[in-house]
Amino acid sequence: MGARKKLSADKRKEAMKTTALATLRNVPTSPRKMRQVADVIRGLEVEKALGILQFSTRHTSVPMRKLLLSAIANWEAKNEGQKAEGNKLVVKTIMVDEAKGLRRMLPAPQGRAYRMKKRSNHVTLIVDTAAN
Repeated sequence: MGARKKLSADKRKEAMKTTALATLRNVPTSPRKMRQVADVIRGLEVEKALGILQFSTRHTSVPMRKLLLSAIANWEAKNEGQKAEGNKLVVKTIMVDEAKGLRRMLPAPQGRAYRMKKRSNHVTLIVDTAAN
């Protein structure tokens, strides 16, 4: 590995020490519905985001809350001896990507059938300490 490449790799590794990542794959709900919940908590502090997700009436908020709790646990495992409550953790990034959809047939009039795609998604959440 060259010197410049090593320096940039070390810089990236140092920047990733304060972040924690959690992914949720093949969630059986449409990406549009999941993005609506993700847009609400993007950029918020973790405690506030957990409160919003806990009392949200959207059905996608339940897996999103579990994912956020998993990201917090990953951050605490990465930074041993530190608690999430003591540090100002922020939901830095949320990405909702479309996963493979299931193709199903829907009965239609006069003996025909329409194709229906049951959509699913992948969610990636990154938690980071707040920049002071």
